[in-house]
Amino acid sequence: MLEIARQNGFAFDAVQMPLNVMDAHYDSFAKQVVPVLLERDIGVLGMKPMGDPFVLVSSTVSAVECLHYAMNLPTSVVITGCDSVPVLEQALRAARTFRPLSEAEVKSLLERTAQAARDGKYELYKTTHHFDGTYQNPQWLG
Repeated sequence: MLEIARQNGFAFDAVQMPLNVMDAHYDSFAKQVVPVLLERDIGVLGMKPMGDPFVLVSSTVSAVECLHYAMNLPTSVVITGCDSVPVLEQALRAARTFRPLSEAEVKSLLERTAQAARDGKYELYKTTHHFDGTYQNPQWLG
C-alpha cells in the first residue's frame, strides 16, 4: 500500500495498524511496516494492543502488559478502546505506570506469547474477515 501510494504521488502523514505482543510473531506490522514508516517520517498509530480482546483470551499476558508493550514500540500514539469506567481506569493505570521496557522484559513477553501467536489465532484482523467491514458489506463498493 505504501509503495503504490508513493508511486502515485500520495503521501501519508500517519498510518494506523494493530500493534501488540501477538503481532510480533505473525505477519508482523511492527517488523514489516513500522520501520518503513519511521524511515519516511510517517506517524505510527498503534491500535488493538489487546487484539479486541483476543490477545487477552490467550491468557498469556495481562491488559496492562499489552498496553505497556504497545507503548514501548516506536509509536506516535497507542489507541485503546475505553468502553467502561474500569477499562478507562486500566488504561490510565497503564499510562501512569509506563516506563520503557528493558530488552529482557520484551524478550520475556515475547517468549510467553510465542506459542499462542504462531498461527495468528488471536489476531482475527489478519486471519479472518471478522473485522472486515467491506467484506461484510460488499454493497459499499457499489
